[in-house]
Amino acid sequence: MPLLHAGDAFPDLTITLPGGDLVSVPAWFAGGYGVVLFSRGASCRVCVEQERAFQRSTGRLEKAGIRVVAVSSDDEATTSELISKYGLTYPVGHGADPQSISDATGAFVSLDPPQLQSTGFVLDPSGNVIISLYSCGAIGQLLPDDVLELVRDLHANAID
Repeated sequence: MPLLHAGDAFPDLTITLPGGDLVSVPAWFAGGYGVVLFSRGASCRVCVEQERAFQRSTGRLEKAGIRVVAVSSDDEATTSELISKYGLTYPVGHGADPQSISDATGAFVSLDPPQLQSTGFVLDPSGNVIISLYSCGAIGQLLPDDVLELVRDLHANAID
């Protein structure tokens, strides 16, 4: 799959949460803005810090109509521990098949072990990509303040 660009429809993905609940993206965002984060997982300090930053910004993001979901290929126990340790309240999925995600979105995958590389998408209320940020490592990630500024600018330009 080629990389997703602004205006492209985000593909339907089903993300498995600890405990077995499922989140379907982009439908889960239900007409609001969405952030989808692919992570290298709990062993990646930079990835964990990104997830923590989005948690610290949850109130501001929700107030702006932005919801977040994250996923990695970590197992359920590791993901549950991460959620508990850092008090993550947005959906964090586990057990993602890196190649399937890559085929659907263009996300980069490391080979040994197969892991998703840091990738982030901001989606509009129709489920289309506003911005995509691909990385071949842990550097180069979406940040909550950048997402908030982007959505504020979109609202301001829609009014003008």
